[in-house]
Amino acid sequence: MRVALGVSYRGGAYKGWQSQPGGGTVQDALEAALAQFAAQPVRTICAGRTDTGVHGLNQVVHFDSPVDREKFSWVRGTNRYLPPDIAVQWCAFPGEGFHARNWARGRRYCYLLLESNVRPAIEHGAVGWTFRPLDGDAMRDAAARLIGEHDFSSFRSAECQAASPIKQLRKIEIHRRGAYWRFEFDASAFLHHMVRNLMGCLIAVGTGNRPPAWIDEVLAARSRDAAAPTFAPDGLYFVGPYYDAPLGLPERTAAMDWLP
Repeated sequence: MRVALGVSYRGGAYKGWQSQPGGGTVQDALEAALAQFAAQPVRTICAGRTDTGVHGLNQVVHFDSPVDREKFSWVRGTNRYLPPDIAVQWCAFPGEGFHARNWARGRRYCYLLLESNVRPAIEHGAVGWTFRPLDGDAMRDAAARLIGEHDFSSFRSAECQAASPIKQLRKIEIHRRGAYWRFEFDASAFLHHMVRNLMGCLIAVGTGNRPPAWIDEVLAARSRDAAAPTFAPDGLYFVGPYYDAPLGLPERTAAMDWLP
């Protein structure tokens, strides 16, 4: 039976999602817990790999179950063996052939940013930070220029393994609540470091270092050298993928209500 899980995690203590020979990743921890619960090795495939320090709210993975268990058993049994900063939120049986990555219709990220003269303390590792005032209207103007299908080579890391830099960016929404800014991104898929590179450029515009029209130049250049430096991973959250409605897979977890 093919099993799908929704997983939330704080990424600060991990070397990203994808398993590495030396361990220390979210996938390593999840697969170790699954192996203990199932009493045999379990290999997972995720909807979207996250980098070191990046958090996950509803990461979706699938695997072929080596044992017959109820949905609630996969959730509670796996969580028994997971560290406190990783937790399975839900389990589903989406049917044979389901693929967490290939069947996703799109993916969403959120970036939380603190605008303050003083660096974060309580929320250290959970938010990005800028001490310069930001112009929301200027950032929204810049963001609007990014919407649509484009070659995002200027926002792609040198290590990116995607077959094509052409992606469809469907939405960027920017909201402020007190000292916190929330940036929401929705796309068909994302390139390696794409959101963090977009954030670097939006903040360059928001602080007045660049005009909104500069984004047009960055896109047209199709060169990483044309864009701003990659922004910190601390405030970046993989909100999760979304699928065709008939699958009935949850698009929200309780962790999403925790965000400002």
